[in-house]
Amino acid sequence: MSTQTNTPAVAAMPSSPDAILEALDPEQREVALALTGPVCVLAGAGTGKTRAITHRIAYGVRTGVYKPTSVLAVTFTARAAGEMRTRLRQLGVVGVQARTFHAAALRQLSYFWPRVIGGAPSRIMEYKAPAVAEAARRLGISVDRVAVRDLSSEIEWAKVSLVAPDDYERRALTDGRPAPAGYDLQTVARLASAYEEVKNERGVIDFEDVLQILAGILAENRAVAEEVRSQYRHFVVDEYQDVSPLQQFLLDQWLGGRKELCVVGDPSQTIYSFTGATPSYLLDFRRRFTGAQEIRLVRDYRSTPQVVHLANEVLRRGRVSGALELRAQRPAGPPVSFTVYDDDEAEAAGIAARAGRLIAQGVRPSEIAVLYRTNSQSEAFEAALADAGIGYQVRGGERFFQRKEVRDAVVLLRGAARSSDPDVPMPEQVRDVLTSAGWSDQPPAARGAARERWDAMQALVALADDLAAAGSPEGPATMATLVAELEERASAQHAPTVEGVTLASLHAAKGLEWDAVFLAGMSEGLMPISLAETDDAVAEERRLLYVGVTRARVHLEVSFARSRNPGGRAGRKRTRFFDGLWPDDEGDRRQRTPRARKGQARELLTGEHDQALFDALREWRREVARETDKPAFTVLSDATLAAIAEVRPTSTAQLARVNGIGPAKIDRYGATILAIVADAAS
Repeated sequence: MSTQTNTPAVAAMPSSPDAILEALDPEQREVALALTGPVCVLAGAGTGKTRAITHRIAYGVRTGVYKPTSVLAVTFTARAAGEMRTRLRQLGVVGVQARTFHAAALRQLSYFWPRVIGGAPSRIMEYKAPAVAEAARRLGISVDRVAVRDLSSEIEWAKVSLVAPDDYERRALTDGRPAPAGYDLQTVARLASAYEEVKNERGVIDFEDVLQILAGILAENRAVAEEVRSQYRHFVVDEYQDVSPLQQFLLDQWLGGRKELCVVGDPSQTIYSFTGATPSYLLDFRRRFTGAQEIRLVRDYRSTPQVVHLANEVLRRGRVSGALELRAQRPAGPPVSFTVYDDDEAEAAGIAARAGRLIAQGVRPSEIAVLYRTNSQSEAFEAALADAGIGYQVRGGERFFQRKEVRDAVVLLRGAARSSDPDVPMPEQVRDVLTSAGWSDQPPAARGAARERWDAMQALVALADDLAAAGSPEGPATMATLVAELEERASAQHAPTVEGVTLASLHAAKGLEWDAVFLAGMSEGLMPISLAETDDAVAEERRLLYVGVTRARVHLEVSFARSRNPGGRAGRKRTRFFDGLWPDDEGDRRQRTPRARKGQARELLTGEHDQALFDALREWRREVARETDKPAFTVLSDATLAAIAEVRPTSTAQLARVNGIGPAKIDRYGATILAIVADAAS
């Protein structure tokens, strides 16, 4: 079995082109060797697609097939682009452009704008909402904040789908697309036209305009098109299942009819259809490019067999079209945990407690994530983690490089770089500089803002250590190296890792991975979301769950709460996506104080059990069930095992006080259970 990991530690730079191939499995090597012609890589979650495509680029450069500056690699997130650049640098390749679609387009548009359009480029609006609200006011349309948000999203969908305002009503009717925020389709079309007028009057453009204008220039201006096409001769597109018609149109202009294109994607991870993304370009690639080579990556190096099995089953039971069946390459890990809580507050507290135990066992907080369907769910987990004294970060919150302490620190580091001592190691200089800004070797005892400031500066320290360890072809990393890296990351919004538990929506978790993942709120109405009313929408929700499951490397815990509020009606049901997978036959593993039987004293429990002992008891129960050919729950339920793992009885009398243990089971299993408890304590 291969020991390859999906996110490898810093390794020595390959000494030769052949050494680049040595780190790859047979399918990844096939990708790296496919240097010319149209190539389609279908890559399942955790199969090392970034490794494959970066090694392909590096091998092409090191063998002389590619010039580094002739390669343009585009992806969908700044983080993914930054990861590509880092890996290429570790492989000894510099000069390759690895950017998001928007960053690559903006760079080219800014360059050609003065020549083709004239004057300085228009300012880009960061948010559509003000212009949409102004357009609504001019048309006499009553809107509130929520309506403005929904209308902005619909305008964005139309633009990335190449639907003009005067064609919006027809296209929406054809696609069966409901109008947003309760407005009729004609009103939305009028609003879209007014929005464009507002932008023109203000002399601004939006992010979709960047792609549209550049693609238009390339389509209409032959001289500019030839200049771009002579510069970029080889293209790589990551996450190709998420490409939109607008992005595909721009890609077609970049290619200009050429076929030097390598696309990488997974139809099972198509989760952005509501924004205009479509997997059709990926699925139809071999039809559009006759003779294209197709390579499948299915060896999962990220997750344990237990996690991979659940991921495969989620797709198989939903009959997901084009799904790749993953093959786990890691050793076995702990079983996936399924837990039912009484209410949302109990679920948040229970997950915080479990996260605390994982941290105590040596799992770094930054390697733990709590994932949920909607952003509004984060508040309960923020409160629970704060109460437990555990640091956290919310993805989608304030951007790292916009934080005041980070801006101030970067200014100090930039100044220090101008007068740095080459004989002093860069990480040591960074620590000296940040100490003057309030950083210390140990985190503050207080939580809240003080700890958040320390966490942000500690991320800069960790980045300095990583750069020093990685090195570069030019020699040891310097203060100037660090400042250049920070400036590049700031422009791409590629933040370094902050040490804290990550709270994120399932959509925001795409492309990320952690040692431990908690999938919270897995109940009908949240997963699938109640707004998913069509078969296609429900299918996309299933794919979204698959994305969440495959974020976990080792520990995966799935949960939901029966009620929203403590004492509320327990009306929620677990998601249908776990039909046949949730261990219903063992009864609900409820996190509550067991009720005492009438006339019998029972242990009062807190739900804080010994996980190692619980796992040992489950393993024993599994063996008993196998030997007796009985369902596991008929031996002892999960709730009873959890109670034993909390009480840790040392006598038959103590064992008899655990809910779910009667005289017959004490006679049959009592001595063995007490022995397991004693072994765990020794």
